[in-house]
Amino acid sequence: MISFSVWDIVRNLLLALRWTVLLSLASFALGGLLGLIILFMRTSKQAWLRRLTKMYIELFQGTPLLMQLFLAFFGLALFGLEVPAWLAAALALTCWSSAYLAEIWRGCVDAVPRGQWEASSCLAMSYMQQMRHVILPQALRIAIPPTVGFSVQIVKGTAVTSIIGFVELSKAGTMITNATFQPFTVYALVALMYFALCWPLSKYSQSLERKYNAANRH
Repeated sequence: MISFSVWDIVRNLLLALRWTVLLSLASFALGGLLGLIILFMRTSKQAWLRRLTKMYIELFQGTPLLMQLFLAFFGLALFGLEVPAWLAAALALTCWSSAYLAEIWRGCVDAVPRGQWEASSCLAMSYMQQMRHVILPQALRIAIPPTVGFSVQIVKGTAVTSIIGFVELSKAGTMITNATFQPFTVYALVALMYFALCWPLSKYSQSLERKYNAANRH
């Protein structure tokens, strides 16, 4: 049996960790962009747009991420669209995160006093002008803490992508365990690496929330 030192295990896990980081960043960035589009549609004056985006959000919030990964990877193949595991993972995580981010941001837009909408309407601003110049700047300050907090969920959500064969941190941990027969050491290191990614984001989110609450009191 091949002998693996702790450093050998760490080195291989770090190689997989970069894929976890890249997938998290891509899903957050693309999900945020798509979520912003959904937000504009969700708060539109057009009833059919609001209904459409509400269905989209409820679909992705009401179904397990695991099922969405299966559909992206195996479902598309049924239509002749065979996509690599990394692309299916990015697609599923992007759609999943966009639904949650859009709803987080909609709540932040709703938190802006109604008087701000009315005041900007008196200035003959269009809907897009109202959002750009009046509503979004105020909603942004409210949205930062929960948005940063949700990024932690995206990082942890990448672990599920191992089910379709994407080799990120947790999948690499399983593969290394099968080769080394050292499950406690391997999974302890995997847990520490996830903690190293998620803990700073959690603390940063809490810090932003405290600053926002302090600003509101003053």
